[in-house]
Amino acid sequence: MKSYEVIRQAVDEPGVKAVAAVLKVSPALVYKWCEPPAEREDPEQSGAKNPLDRVREMYVLTKDIRLVRWLCNEAGGFFVSNPEPVTGKTLDESIFTETRGMVREFSELLETVTDSVENDSLIDLQEADLIRQKWEDLKACVERFVVGCEKGHYHVKKK
Repeated sequence: MKSYEVIRQAVDEPGVKAVAAVLKVSPALVYKWCEPPAEREDPEQSGAKNPLDRVREMYVLTKDIRLVRWLCNEAGGFFVSNPEPVTGKTLDESIFTETRGMVREFSELLETVTDSVENDSLIDLQEADLIRQKWEDLKACVERFVVGCEKGHYHVKKK
């Protein structure tokens, strides 16, 4: 699905005018966000590029997964990248590499929690943010492994 189609469907229920009012932009701009780029008079026109395309561009530019994670968290979920089929390693090497990664991520989470409470026995908001990041890393690592298992990436094919 294209970004403009997602926006068009998302603004359908509350209505373009309501969305525009909350975002403090003109309804015409919201209508532009709902159009395919080919239908826009000038696709590079300031303000015509829709917010989803802008977020995607920010991610492509920065490669900072926290942008995507934040958005997923705001939507009540979390981001997990698609697992890659293992190539160039034996089955044992692949599983060992993946499980070692999960243990490393868990260790980093525990270290972050320990560092947070070591000095003052409290976890402040900045420390909580660091703990959240380490938790997100661990969840993503384990979920990627489980999905890989479910897709048969670690399955020996019988001949």
